[in-house]
Amino acid sequence: MIDSTVVELSRLQFALTAMYHFLFVPLTLGLSFMIAIMESVYVMTGKDVWRRMTLFWGVLFGINFAMGVGTGIVMEFQFGMNWSYYSHYVGDIFGAPLAIEGLMAFFLEATFIGLFFFGWGRLSKVQHLTVTWLMALGTNLSALWILIANGWMQNPVGAVFNPETMRMEVVDFMAVLFNPVAQAKFVHTVSAGYVTGAVFVMSISAFFLLRNKHHDVARRSFAVAAAFGLLSSLSVVVLGDESGYAANEHQKMKLAAIEAMWETERAPADFTAFGIPNQETHQNDYDIKIPYLMGLIATRSLNQPIPGILELVDRAEHRIRGGQLAYGALERIRADKNDVEAREMFDRHWQDLGHGLLLKRYREDILNATPQEISQAAMDTVPRVAPLFWTFRIMAGLGFYLIAFFAVAFYYSCRHNFQDKRTFLKIALWTLPAPWIAIECGWFIAEYGRQPWAVEGVLPTFYAASGLALHEILMTLAGFTALYTVLLIIEIKLMLKAIRKGPDDILPSLQHNAPTHASKPAAGQV
Repeated sequence: MIDSTVVELSRLQFALTAMYHFLFVPLTLGLSFMIAIMESVYVMTGKDVWRRMTLFWGVLFGINFAMGVGTGIVMEFQFGMNWSYYSHYVGDIFGAPLAIEGLMAFFLEATFIGLFFFGWGRLSKVQHLTVTWLMALGTNLSALWILIANGWMQNPVGAVFNPETMRMEVVDFMAVLFNPVAQAKFVHTVSAGYVTGAVFVMSISAFFLLRNKHHDVARRSFAVAAAFGLLSSLSVVVLGDESGYAANEHQKMKLAAIEAMWETERAPADFTAFGIPNQETHQNDYDIKIPYLMGLIATRSLNQPIPGILELVDRAEHRIRGGQLAYGALERIRADKNDVEAREMFDRHWQDLGHGLLLKRYREDILNATPQEISQAAMDTVPRVAPLFWTFRIMAGLGFYLIAFFAVAFYYSCRHNFQDKRTFLKIALWTLPAPWIAIECGWFIAEYGRQPWAVEGVLPTFYAASGLALHEILMTLAGFTALYTVLLIIEIKLMLKAIRKGPDDILPSLQHNAPTHASKPAAGQV
């Protein structure tokens, strides 16, 4: 058995690097499409102000993209360093989307980003616009393949355990590709990225307007961000509902923990708006509920119950006993590959093998586990409820705030008087951190809510880690934390430097790449 401290530190290291990395990703997703929209207006109208907008926000996009690449590469190496048994056990499935992401999406994205910056004046307007849209597409394709890999960890479809190789192997790649959890995660995640990009553009535009600087760029950028952000924030809520439905279908324990639903409720289940979960007594010390709402979200019906935590623990105990049968049959197969009876037994129970491995925390010979150990292992399938419960509500609260925020911004934008609403402009400036807080909360829910599984129902987290020495993991944890902190500081300083210069001062340094056929600004507004 691997030291539990090493496992926990390995989890902490991956959590830190992943959440640092995801500070950069959503802004890349959001800015890429907004830049494409701005350049489209430039090509259609010929007004130079839209070209300047495209270049200015493109510079900020480029800074963010470079930092995102640097932090993302390190993450993938951790699978071999800190999670070597995970890489061995499920690498046949997990490695394929990562490889495709690297070979197709990442290179597509990087190539067109280069053309975006160095193609001005060398490509026609339409050609350069095509490059910009392909850059945005490549950015989203990169996110798609990563989320397909992560979605498989949440809902491992299209794969079976091979007793010959002692590994999980792909049997249906299309099932992996069209995994409903992965698809729900993708659309929800990219929509959240679009919201982040819109808030970023609006906040910086509000800063310029409050300082009475760069009015032409700031006003148009604000208007684009208001419309784009309103549509994106509404889609986040709608697609978040789809994620809730997928969780009820494939990750019932996560959903029950998010709702602090200890007992199975009669249909339709209530939504707990406020509560104080008590992990020790398996009940809520206090709660306020909204009737029927959870049933509608999770089941889209009024007659289907949602199983509570304690019922799911009973189901887990049954699966652990099935996992013991699968483990025993697997030992017999390894001793005699021609044991037909053992193969039949394994084929009936192999899907419970992961639950059987939960007993490895308590004893090596899991076939002789006591009823008490089985009950303890079943209770281990319950994540910590209070962090999930409150993190979800912070995320949801910020999501609804952003809808209201963008609705007001869009209203002012339509009336063409937002530059006079200084109070709202200040609110827009201070709203800048909100989408990042919401997104980090979302990733915490997705990953922490899956515990104790590295791969849901297949591979326990403690079983997936590498057998590193404590000092080794401490060194890499400290090193990565320091490196990522330095990169974040560099990102912020570069961003602030570019913003302080503004579009009028930063663009002369790019003029050697600027188009020679730019039209002069036309009278009137767009």
